[in-house]
Amino acid sequence: LLSRAQAIQNWLVETRRTLHKLPEPGFQEFKTHSAIRRVLEAHNIPYKFPYGKTGIVAFIGEGKPVVGLRTDMDGLPIHEPAGGSGGAGGFQSENEGWMHACGHDAHMTMALGAAKLLKAAKDAGELPPGTVNIVFQPAEEGGAGGDVMIQEGAVDDTDAIFGMHVMPHLPSGTVHSRAGTIMAGALSFRVVVQGRGGHAAMPHLNVDPVVAAAGLMSALQTVVSRETSPLGSGVLSITMLRAGDAYNVIPDEVMFGGTIRGLTHEHLMFMKRRIEEMAPAIAAGYSCNATVDWRLDEQPYYPPTVNDESMAAFALKTAAKLFGPEAAQIAEPLMTGEDFAFFCRKIPCALSFLGIRNESAGSVHALHSPKFTLDESVLYKGAAMHVTTAVDFLRAFAVEALEGQE
Repeated sequence: LLSRAQAIQNWLVETRRTLHKLPEPGFQEFKTHSAIRRVLEAHNIPYKFPYGKTGIVAFIGEGKPVVGLRTDMDGLPIHEPAGGSGGAGGFQSENEGWMHACGHDAHMTMALGAAKLLKAAKDAGELPPGTVNIVFQPAEEGGAGGDVMIQEGAVDDTDAIFGMHVMPHLPSGTVHSRAGTIMAGALSFRVVVQGRGGHAAMPHLNVDPVVAAAGLMSALQTVVSRETSPLGSGVLSITMLRAGDAYNVIPDEVMFGGTIRGLTHEHLMFMKRRIEEMAPAIAAGYSCNATVDWRLDEQPYYPPTVNDESMAAFALKTAAKLFGPEAAQIAEPLMTGEDFAFFCRKIPCALSFLGIRNESAGSVHALHSPKFTLDESVLYKGAAMHVTTAVDFLRAFAVEALEGQE
């Protein structure tokens, strides 16, 4: 399977570069949707749509067991510089102000490569009994597209699901996973502190929300540093602040916002409760009012991504089989969020990280950076990982099903 994947590396690079030109917002991945369907149809791979407006589920094989391979589709609102890898390579984003800066173009490519290889195996009579569902999911970047697909029945018949995310901080070609929590849960918040504005030279006649907001922002840092265990993992980051527009005017209100992260749902809910308690109480000490908005309509809550123990072991075993034991590593949990978590709450799952750090390829920049560059040499490895995971799952769990019938 590894050699078969390597044989389509040029096709994978071409496919990835085509998709790289088409970054689109969540639930609006219409060109991406069409590009995926063209590839599936060219290989006579059946599929169902729409899920979550633009999502697709392709299926190869029939009957039980059913294993899912999930990929995300959307881009990010980032301008891709002309001097970046896309511009230099002739495949820069064609959607101004949007970029595939999180590797979703690579994720889709590896999933399409897996579909191509699996279909060839099926046509040659080499695919074990069962079905491989390949889930192309919209709106991972804050829109909870995975949750929408689940609610619409996209994985109702699926026994387990596997996902993969490229990671530029990990050595290229290595695979990292772990049992239990691998990525944090996430919530974003907006706080509005209201006072009474007026002339900055006469602050005693006003109620200054700037000073109140500054005090509140400082106090909120104690939620993690003084109210949670130092052995736990939590993040409270304030990332935006907006107040007045004039040097000599105290504004009526101040808005600030940020994010909280935690490796357990309980930890996140504790931080959420403390922010809700502290904001009005501390603002009142400055004769101001404060309200907290969790922005759930704009950016839904993402729970922690919790890998099933047996599925994580299965993924690492597959990686060791393909690339050698030294390439299969236990992952350190990350405080970033991922809506693969929704699939993990419904069925057994495993998310793995595929390392892409390669200085000679310029693949050293962080996810969500306009300088993000993909080491394309990993594409065939990701496709091989998907295919081998799916085939080995069908073999292993078809045997279990037969033994259960006996």
